[in-house]
Amino acid sequence: MKQFLLIAFLSFFLLGCKDTRPKDGKFHIVTTTSMITDLVKNIGGDKVVIEGLMGAGVDPHLYKASEGDVSKLSNANMILYSGLHLEGKLVEVFEKMKRQKINTVAVSDALDKKDLIGSTLFASNYDPHIWFDVNNWKKITVFVEKQLSAAMPENKEFFQKNAKLYLEKLEISQQEIEAEIATLPQDQRRLVTAHDAFNYFGKAYKFDVVGLQGLSTATEAGVQDVQKTAAYIIDHKVKAVFIESSVPRRTVEALQAAVNSKNHDVKIGGTLFSDALGNPGTPEGTYIGMFKFNVHTIVSALK
Repeated sequence: MKQFLLIAFLSFFLLGCKDTRPKDGKFHIVTTTSMITDLVKNIGGDKVVIEGLMGAGVDPHLYKASEGDVSKLSNANMILYSGLHLEGKLVEVFEKMKRQKINTVAVSDALDKKDLIGSTLFASNYDPHIWFDVNNWKKITVFVEKQLSAAMPENKEFFQKNAKLYLEKLEISQQEIEAEIATLPQDQRRLVTAHDAFNYFGKAYKFDVVGLQGLSTATEAGVQDVQKTAAYIIDHKVKAVFIESSVPRRTVEALQAAVNSKNHDVKIGGTLFSDALGNPGTPEGTYIGMFKFNVHTIVSALK
């Protein structure tokens, strides 16, 4: 009901105002997830003003727009969101923005369908956690640069230069990530987490991935989910399971208790960043820093 009222408010707001966008001469971009916010900062630099809706620890699956968010979105020159129904509660808002001719772009449009992992259990029929393959993020970097260059052709060279530098950083980071993962034997690459966010990671780096909850956190894990995952941990002698920064830890603690009750010792290997980056100003507050932190946490706990 609340979301319906926000949509109605948005319709009234947009129809009732001619142009309420800031008159500061800057190009205003609203982003959804913190991963996209970080990417746009790297490419857009001081040529854009960025307002990110979702900060550290925020779950995009459950995020609902506030009236303040609606105002930010309606006043933006461009909206960049992840897509593939990751921001499930905002789909109607984005559709309304598009109908009102606001430049609203899903960064997942950068990827060919062959790059995506299919899932009949998610609204888009694809796994939306596309950032957990660095190769996907490289393609999205190029895509976002082109979007910004098309919107602000006078800054095209600036955006292209920044994107090139960022792609070089991604390449170096990818090599470091692969080198650390290579130290973990293949038979120990079993990643058990709070929800099923790491399938792209598993495919890219040859991990068997098991999520206690499904692709979305909208549905709580049940007793059967816990028992099934506990059996997997015991059968494969998994040493550690992981909680996530944007998902309550109680389900993983229940899983640990279920495993330990069957005389198999499994530890909580640490907290992984899944649907959001870490706090701003920390290494984990950037996409590259987040990825390196996750890999180091996983490899250290599973060795």
